[in-house]
Amino acid sequence: MAVDIKNLNHNQLNDLIAKAQIRQDELRKEKVAKLREKVHALIKAEGYSFDDIFGGARGAKTRRVKTPVAPKYRNPANPEQTWSGRGKRPRWFNDALKAGKKEKDLAI
Repeated sequence: MAVDIKNLNHNQLNDLIAKAQIRQDELRKEKVAKLREKVHALIKAEGYSFDDIFGGARGAKTRRVKTPVAPKYRNPANPEQTWSGRGKRPRWFNDALKAGKKEKDLAI
């Protein structure tokens, strides 16, 4: 199928591009579906299930366990206030820097 794009105006070109992109997406989805079928057939032929190979329930996301980070800085005016050095600086930290202290002065 040959299309003479030299004779197309701007709107016709945009329509052609949009249709081509839609068709390209359709072809990609068809190819993925065929590949998925092949993978499932191969897994079944070997006597396994999808979960045996790829583990757990499909679509289940593993949660990342957040472990607490040790504090790096301590407020000299209130030793209970600490900061790990991650995230937004606490107000006491910024106030101490404005007062002339250095980061190493506040380090634990």
